[in-house]
Amino acid sequence: MKPDLDFQSEGKLETPRLGEPYLLTPGPLTTAYSVKESMLRDWGSWDGEFRAMTAKLRAELLSVLGDRVGEFDCVPMQGSGTFVVEAMLGSLLPRDSKTLVLINGAYGQRIAKTLDYIGRTHVDIDKGDYMPPRGAEVAEALAADRAITHVVVVHCETSSGILNPIKEISDATYAAGCKLLIDSMSAFGAVEVGPDEIRFEAVVSSANKCIEGVPGFGFVLARKSALEAAKGNAHSLSLDLYDQWVNMEKTGQWRYTPPTHVVAAFMEALRLHREAGGITGRGARYTRNRDVLVEGMRKLGFETLLQDRWLSPIIVTFFNPADQNFDFPSFYDLMKAKGFIIYPGKLTIADSFRIGCIGQMDHHVMQAVVEAAKQSLNELGVTSARPPKAALVEREKLAA
Repeated sequence: MKPDLDFQSEGKLETPRLGEPYLLTPGPLTTAYSVKESMLRDWGSWDGEFRAMTAKLRAELLSVLGDRVGEFDCVPMQGSGTFVVEAMLGSLLPRDSKTLVLINGAYGQRIAKTLDYIGRTHVDIDKGDYMPPRGAEVAEALAADRAITHVVVVHCETSSGILNPIKEISDATYAAGCKLLIDSMSAFGAVEVGPDEIRFEAVVSSANKCIEGVPGFGFVLARKSALEAAKGNAHSLSLDLYDQWVNMEKTGQWRYTPPTHVVAAFMEALRLHREAGGITGRGARYTRNRDVLVEGMRKLGFETLLQDRWLSPIIVTFFNPADQNFDFPSFYDLMKAKGFIIYPGKLTIADSFRIGCIGQMDHHVMQAVVEAAKQSLNELGVTSARPPKAALVEREKLAA
């Protein structure tokens, strides 16, 4: 049976339409009906109304960032989140730069791989799946290698669900005279990353994350000084952030065909985000979602990959049960039949799965998720959701 939930916590939330499951993923995610409805109109990419929409989008995202002194500008870019991360890296890192990449999951590894592809020198700190990179480690690495010019970090590493300590990383970066780039793909809009508190050159995110839009474009919020210095850096025509910025400033248009319907949907998502209390309101709902989910799943015997202090409000990773009757594909299918699409694990050291806390849902939905998990375990004949002892021993050893 699909969930039939009537809930209201952050403004007005909606139950998915009949037959539409909740997407318990780090994006794409469940969106409001009004966001979907916004895509019913066609827009001309050169038309004045659409150019006005683009200008408003850029201004509103700067408002979400909290740029109170006008040091930043917003450059939207067509494509998935990875496209936009590559645009930031390829445009804002000079060709003779050397970057320290902070890795604790698949998306940090992807940044390092991107730098290999585009020919940017880098060194890495890889903390594995469990732990965040710390400011002291960054300071030590930068002191040991004075050739390093930039540091890149993932704000919320969704392969594990860890929320990295951006402030201490930023402090260490700038104390060493280096510059920080932040991949806040899955955190921007729900976790504060304002330039008044945290210094950085640029932060990147995507339409289909915590703002609760649909996939199709991302955006870079960068210091104007960093954008001005980016001329000639890009390795790619289509991913040249500087050229996109200059063209938007001059004409108000995207260089190439924009995802018009996605932009229109995002404007509605921004309106809902603003009316719900912005970052504070969105973050509070997601945090409660996480707390209800984790408490309920632990009562069933599941264990989280991370210690509580590092759990993000975005997505939670759970170890697979050790019970021989547990089979993730079967568990996935049973959860989907009950109206919930969960996410496979992406760890290198243990079998796991993930449940997202973001999207158009609140704690009542998370209670229903826990109940669905309980029923699914019963249907599989799983008597205990406890993970293998070896996974817990490894977790404690690496976290020590």
